[in-house]
Amino acid sequence: MAQGAYVPWANGTQGGEGEALLGRWRRSRGISSEIVIATKLGGRPLTPSSSFSKNIEGLSAEVIRTSAAASRERPGVEKLDLLYAHVEDDRVPLSETVTAFAELVSEGSVGLLGVSNHWAWRVERARALAAAAGLPGYEVLQYHHSYLRQRTDMPTLRSADGSIGVAGGDLLSYLRADPGLALVAYSPLLGGGYSQPVRPVAPGFDHGGTATRWEALGKVAKETGATANQVVLAWLIGGEVPVIPLVGASSVAQLAESLAAVDLELTADQRARLDRAN
Repeated sequence: MAQGAYVPWANGTQGGEGEALLGRWRRSRGISSEIVIATKLGGRPLTPSSSFSKNIEGLSAEVIRTSAAASRERPGVEKLDLLYAHVEDDRVPLSETVTAFAELVSEGSVGLLGVSNHWAWRVERARALAAAAGLPGYEVLQYHHSYLRQRTDMPTLRSADGSIGVAGGDLLSYLRADPGLALVAYSPLLGGGYSQPVRPVAPGFDHGGTATRWEALGKVAKETGATANQVVLAWLIGGEVPVIPLVGASSVAQLAESLAAVDLELTADQRARLDRAN
């Protein structure tokens, strides 16, 4: 997966470096259709930035078309397999965003449409607008989701109402009611947090339920002989709402550990105990 908005916080860049790196890698190895490319647009800063800010390109029709074209050009592909709308843009009519994304699918330059870090009601409204107009709409939802539960009520830079990018109860119930949607979970392993439990938890995880879930996770890992990371990934993949974990790795060993989780089968009892821990 490439990220059109990333990494604007590195050395004064403006995003798109991940896509450009992917393009160089493809060309150096003669890679063509063997990989699936998913990327985002909408969150790229308009000026070099040290972090995500409110000064971003947004989701206007013009931005969607030009940014999508750039996201194809950098990796050197004619079609993006999956394109996400990244970060809400309430400055632009939702119908404009929906129509612009649908046009990319209709012309064949994008396969599937996704959405990341939007309120659940905005996702549903966008999908309803697309359905009413007979247009393709969002099918893949990308949010932060993991076994340890992060609070969703903590104000953020973008919203005083809480964390817009965390899969909370409203989003999970939405996915449960519509099996045709897919959830992709970013940071499912909390940046190595499960393999280093002595590390202080982030403020969003500092609540009464965390210790209980840590305990349940540890017991199941011991029973299965698997690592905590593998139990978390197996729990996500095989749940009532299936989740596609978006994992990263900084070594071959870490990649092998994550891939082995695909073959880990949790028993019904183990899964129930993990689910009930609060």
